Amino acid sequence: MKKEVICLIDDDKVYQYTATKSIEASGVVQRVLVFDDGETAYTYLVENLSTRNNLPDIIFLDINMPYMDGWEFMEEFVKLKPKLSKQITIYMVSSSIQEEDIQKAKSLQEVSDYIIKPIDTEMFAKVLGNS
Repeated sequence: MKKEVICLIDDDKVYQYTATKSIEASGVVQRVLVFDDGETAYTYLVENLSTRNNLPDIIFLDINMPYMDGWEFMEEFVKLKPKLSKQITIYMVSSSIQEEDIQKAKSLQEVSDYIIKPIDTEMFAKVLGNS
């Protein structure tokens, strides 16, 4: 089984810690990249466009963050996607259960699914096992 590079983009430090531990517990992870906001993560992607091994296989993207939120990140990602040397799967992750957020996420072709926080180890294992 191939080891995945996972990227967490979320400003909640407690969630970053627990999610990283849950992802690592899945056993299918090569490494976990963690970013506090969309802007920092986007910059990382731009800087690593052609370095396939540095790019994530999967991004877990929070909606509400400072500087560049999840929606703004997706706007930029759509433009960047054709230049990336690797296909990246994106899951929008949020504590929001607003139908409008869920529908907006599902309307984006680049978003694989909308996952409501908190995400437990089982959910990460299920998502990572299906990738």
